[in-house]
Amino acid sequence: MRVPARLLPATAAVAACALLTGCFSSTGADTAGSGGARIRVAMMQPPRSGLSPLSDDAFKLSRWSTAETLVKLDADGDAVPALATGWERHGRSWTFTLRDGVTFHDGTELDAQAVVRSLTRAAGASPKPRILDGVQLTAKARGTGTVVVTTADEDPLVPQRLSSPQLSVLAAKAYRGKTVDPVGAGTGPFELKKVNGTSSAVLDRYDGYWGGRAEAPGIDVTFVPDGTARAAALRSGEADIVEAVPVSQAALLDEDLVTEVPMPRTNTLYLNTARGAFKDPALRAAAREAIDAQSIVDGVYEGRADVAEGLLGPALPWAAGLRAPVRRAAAGDPAGRTITLGTFTDRAELPEVAAALQQQLQRAGFTVKLVVREYAAIESDALAGEFDAFVLSRATVLDSGDPAAYLYSDFASEGSFNLSQLSDPAVDKALAAASGTATGDARRKAVIAAEAAVLATDAAVPMLHERVIQGDAAGVVGAAHDPRERELVTLGTHVE
Repeated sequence: MRVPARLLPATAAVAACALLTGCFSSTGADTAGSGGARIRVAMMQPPRSGLSPLSDDAFKLSRWSTAETLVKLDADGDAVPALATGWERHGRSWTFTLRDGVTFHDGTELDAQAVVRSLTRAAGASPKPRILDGVQLTAKARGTGTVVVTTADEDPLVPQRLSSPQLSVLAAKAYRGKTVDPVGAGTGPFELKKVNGTSSAVLDRYDGYWGGRAEAPGIDVTFVPDGTARAAALRSGEADIVEAVPVSQAALLDEDLVTEVPMPRTNTLYLNTARGAFKDPALRAAAREAIDAQSIVDGVYEGRADVAEGLLGPALPWAAGLRAPVRRAAAGDPAGRTITLGTFTDRAELPEVAAALQQQLQRAGFTVKLVVREYAAIESDALAGEFDAFVLSRATVLDSGDPAAYLYSDFASEGSFNLSQLSDPAVDKALAAASGTATGDARRKAVIAAEAAVLATDAAVPMLHERVIQGDAAGVVGAAHDPRERELVTLGTHVE
């Protein structure tokens, strides 16, 4: 009986991938002998919601170039055409003109009704996709090639919101059941053909793609939560592209195979403001003062990270120049108060970070109980406020390319990812101001004001900003190195 590699210890997982054929083998219709080599990808996190685009699984669909959105984001975070070729704003409404000649992988044509179906399903989902937190959105068809998107309040970020992979447009077949099934329902250059639970996925080139023919005949994805096993797969030649190589493994790889990119991702300690020890602002301040982020960067990340000055890091270079000192509460005496600190194993560094924090907080006078599980087994408890503190590696511009959406999701009273259970009128007011400001310099200043309001509560203690470490085998050409984690295998990616 085959034991999934994700359930094995690190050394056993490496051995499993080395000894068991099929761990990273080509399983699609095309082979190296019929149009080039298929791309073997080792990904960190298995699907959490059956690859539903209404969940974080949407970013896998985007990274495999199988599902697409109306617009994309350029390097500066501005919206550019994708399935829509242009758009106009009229108050609360935006009119999008659809691209001609686009077909879904099942052969049906993209039209306005298809876009309305996808957006309506997302807007009515429970829970909503993060990108729609606090947003009431409706979509209506105007003929076959035009869609009008209207929000309850004027929203300058509608195009950026529609770039989120969670708002991908899929064929009607994807919505036949209670869940959304993306198999064979996208518009991208690769068609999702098969999903093997939480172990693997197979994609083949879609020759009817509107943007041209993909270089590679297909993609074979294996989900390998164990970071040591992912790095070993690159060293052994079992994988062509490996995402999220752990810092501890990067030094063991050929430097030519490793790319390091500053990420809009912050490693943050979230403190529960609703109950327990950290309901007291003075004890939150004590926790903040106890943290030595530099020692964590040096010891856990081996210098491959940046100490945080705020929630937004060097991947958003404008943030540092706008930031001003923040007034915070004075630290109180922990007096041995017991706290429960949680984190997850899916990102290899986080258990080490949590262990270092446990020691630092205990030196400050707290008694710390550490809880570490796989993310799928701990997320619901974290969101329910079952922990006094939680360590999370959080992408800050993942959805819209704009940090206001992240700040709202994580710190607004109505935010869907409010691990700190924060409900603060001043924070809500600052977040509303940032969300309603037009794009450009004024919005960036409002975002930093909202960041300052959050930091003043000590509901979240930013520690460091991560750099993504991606491994590409020597023969890989054109793999994307995307700080927003939206692209990986693209139209031009191939293996020589």
